[in-house]
Amino acid sequence: MSARTKLGVPRGVPRVLAGFGLMSAAGLADAAYDLNLPRGVTPISREVFDLHMLVLWVCVAIGIVVFSAMFYSIIRHRKSKGAVAAKFHESTVVEVLWTIVPFLILIGMAIPATKTLIAMEDTRNADVSIKVTGYQWKWRYDYLDDGVGFFSTLSTPKDEIFNRAEKNPHYLLEVDHPMVVPVNKKVRLLITANDVIHSWWVPVFGMKKDAIPGFVNEMWINVDTPGTYRGQCAELCGKDHGFMPIVVVAKEQPDYDQWLADQQQASAVAAADSDREFSKDELMARGEKVFTANCAACHQANGEGVPGAFPALKGGVIATGPVPGHLDIVLHGKSGTAMAAFGSQLNDADLAAVITYERNAWGNDTGDVVQPADVKAAR
Repeated sequence: MSARTKLGVPRGVPRVLAGFGLMSAAGLADAAYDLNLPRGVTPISREVFDLHMLVLWVCVAIGIVVFSAMFYSIIRHRKSKGAVAAKFHESTVVEVLWTIVPFLILIGMAIPATKTLIAMEDTRNADVSIKVTGYQWKWRYDYLDDGVGFFSTLSTPKDEIFNRAEKNPHYLLEVDHPMVVPVNKKVRLLITANDVIHSWWVPVFGMKKDAIPGFVNEMWINVDTPGTYRGQCAELCGKDHGFMPIVVVAKEQPDYDQWLADQQQASAVAAADSDREFSKDELMARGEKVFTANCAACHQANGEGVPGAFPALKGGVIATGPVPGHLDIVLHGKSGTAMAAFGSQLNDADLAAVITYERNAWGNDTGDVVQPADVKAAR
């Protein structure tokens, strides 16, 4: 069998060319998936991008030199017969060159990289300080100087998650309450966690930090372009790790001031709710929202839980048993299980609403109504 085609081309060559063609087509089809780092919207992210490109091109230049010499030698001497290799023990000039040249290259890359690393760790003179706390599976943001704090949870509809509806462009990258920052201001982030290790990461900011229980890590951002920026928890943190997005909205200073005023007013209303008495209908409606945002991931929207992992609330001993026991486990959690303590996560009105909802939804029908005053007394 001939090893060449009718045109005299080795038979393997068309297959190789076809392979390259398919790879090129695939590359065009995946053009939406960026292969390079994003340039970013903060000074640090742009410095990181420039460093990345510098190192990349240095490596490309070295690769061209090395592989050119190698392929030249292979091709130039591929059919040499009787050639005698040169015999020498050392070359002072060559040894000096291959020592000094790499040293200079490394120094040339290390100086700007060190400057960037030092700048990344400099959290002094911040205009805004925000404490970021990771929970399974949501984030809490506390604006330390402004008296504002809230949880940020996934808001992707369940129908999209379970393929009952078409997925939107920001599927699993949308939240109910994004973190908001002013543009052109230095924002210091104090990052920690309440349960397991998480990691706060927004790619266009050029940085990420681990959120570790018992430790506070710091980073800072200075976003110079208004917009919405999305990221995710970058540390495998449990069953719903993929449902823990991060959304940051950067606003101009007047818009940020208005948002901050609205949040402070909402916080005042929430505080007033702790002393208010609600009707059962009001508690059920509010409780369903609280349950969906905080409890449905484990106990499921239908209250049936996950056998062997998360107990059912529908007909369960907690949701249909004595009210004090139900209050205690929701407020303080249960040691040795995945049941978290929600006493520090939710206010009195939200806790009263979700407990009332759990005791009267899915056919539980206990008729019990828990008021914020009951929660306050049980804390």
